[in-house]
Amino acid sequence: MILTDRSSQRVEITVLGEFTLADFKEFEGVFDAALKASAAQDQPLDLYFDVREMAGVTVDVAWEEVVFSRAHGKDLRRIAVVAEHRWEAWAVWLTKLSAAAEFRVFADAQHAQAWLAA
Repeated sequence: MILTDRSSQRVEITVLGEFTLADFKEFEGVFDAALKASAAQDQPLDLYFDVREMAGVTVDVAWEEVVFSRAHGKDLRRIAVVAEHRWEAWAVWLTKLSAAAEFRVFADAQHAQAWLAA
């Protein structure tokens, strides 16, 4: 299950439990809507990704993440990942391989939010 939120320049995702393909498709829908809204401003989006409550990720999601980051790498300015465990941060770091966005991992949400706001 995921929780989503978006503003004019940011998409926020919180993963609760296992991150499934259906969850990823929901995220893509939110992201696409935000991207359309920001197109008029011609500015890339920020992505806040909280995986502290993530229990795991399915293999198909890992592949979709690579495809997504290749397709939207230029659409992202910054990616802030909030993670308590190294494996979570490492898994999300794979996105960085094909995204041009600045990428940082944080231990707490407040620091991640502040970095994105800067």
